Amino acid sequence: MFRCCVLTAAMAAILFGGLAPTFADDEPISLGTRRELFVDHFLIEKLEGVSLQLQQPQPAGIALKFDQPWEGQVSGYVTVIHDGELFRMYYRGRPLTGYGDSDPRAKEVTCYAESHDGINFTRPKLGLISFGGNKDNNAILADVGPVTHNFAPFLDTRPGAPKAERFKAVGGSSESGLIAYVSEDGIHFRKLQDEPIITGGAFDSQNNILWSDHEQCYVCFFRTFKNGVRWITRTTSTDFRHWTPAVDMTFGDAPNEHLYTNQTLAYFRAPHIYVGTAARFWPGRRSLTDEQVAALQLDAPENYGGLKLESSDAVLLTSRGGDCYDRTFLESLVRPGTDLKNWTARSNYPARGLVPTGPTEMSMYVQRAYGQPTNHLQRLTFRTDGLVAVHAGYQPGELTTKPFTFEGQRLTLNLSASAAGGVFVEIQDAAGQPIPGFTLADCRELNTDDLARVVSWKNGSDVSSLAGKPIRLRF
Repeated sequence: MFRCCVLTAAMAAILFGGLAPTFADDEPISLGTRRELFVDHFLIEKLEGVSLQLQQPQPAGIALKFDQPWEGQVSGYVTVIHDGELFRMYYRGRPLTGYGDSDPRAKEVTCYAESHDGINFTRPKLGLISFGGNKDNNAILADVGPVTHNFAPFLDTRPGAPKAERFKAVGGSSESGLIAYVSEDGIHFRKLQDEPIITGGAFDSQNNILWSDHEQCYVCFFRTFKNGVRWITRTTSTDFRHWTPAVDMTFGDAPNEHLYTNQTLAYFRAPHIYVGTAARFWPGRRSLTDEQVAALQLDAPENYGGLKLESSDAVLLTSRGGDCYDRTFLESLVRPGTDLKNWTARSNYPARGLVPTGPTEMSMYVQRAYGQPTNHLQRLTFRTDGLVAVHAGYQPGELTTKPFTFEGQRLTLNLSASAAGGVFVEIQDAAGQPIPGFTLADCRELNTDDLARVVSWKNGSDVSSLAGKPIRLRF
């Protein structure tokens, strides 16, 4: 089977299978049976009367309020992991804001919450860490220096990964390097070794690791500085212990911007595509008036300093491996919105995690009102696969792909049409000539809203006769 995801009477993705090898410009792209998302121009040769549109997530309530004594105004650097029937959340607790990041008096801890639906999170009383003489809390790590400042775990999906290291994590600073931790159950973590596994970065942010089936290695995206802004650098490893020399990521011709956290992960329905919901920081860009600052009491001593001076939003990054991020979309993925508490420094930072939370929806999580007493994590939802849409308005438009090969018997689309709209699909040969039996005139219109609608022509939906042959799709 191979599939295209289409949104708003337009296409957002196609599903094929397999790992695309490197290829010359005149060679067809090998897609196998995998799903492809139209988050970039990888498969697109021509757009006429349609456009790629970044979709806006919808607010879906508060996932967690950081209101416990061991949490506080600057709880943050959140990770959400979908692990079978459980959603696991990790974040920094830091009740005292008047001390530096590495000062033990800040009492930083790593906290854990969980959910069975990704919507309602609870704090289990784990009894691991004493806070104020009481162990009835959800803290899992304490008193380990800079590690708890930015502790960032991931679920290791590498085939053959030891059960005792099913969860891995890193944390640290430029002085300590990234220190590795491992866990079997995702709650009880132990240090892997005394020496850092990665050095040479600034690391003063959330540093994220994933296992890539696409590249057959671990990939770490971590914080550095370059060209006067906060940058993202990557390194790889086949054993999690030994890492290649770091390489700065490139962004094409996108402007240099402060990307504070990268939050890069392998998209769960198309893991060969890495998706980053990055925090974009605007130092010195003040939005609030003196009157608004006073009304919000942002200068109160218990709040994080400098909240009124800066602002931030979030942007979409994608990658298909290697040292290149695609920034097709420079506009905001997540905006501060109408709540003035979010027009402050370091609010609107996404958690790492894009997870399925319903039959037709997926969720991300964003920090709101950072540094303030109402600091919390908000859930935002997208249509499944719906980060980007190939969008057509009332007038007809079309998309033509580059040549590719596929495996399978059917083509399915993720589409959302109005009553007036619809999609037709034509299969062409590599030269762009319609293939008899699969022309636009033969195609039955897709006028529906469906995550996986099978495309059919007058002779049916079976496309297996074309498998392995270079073709194009014309939508």
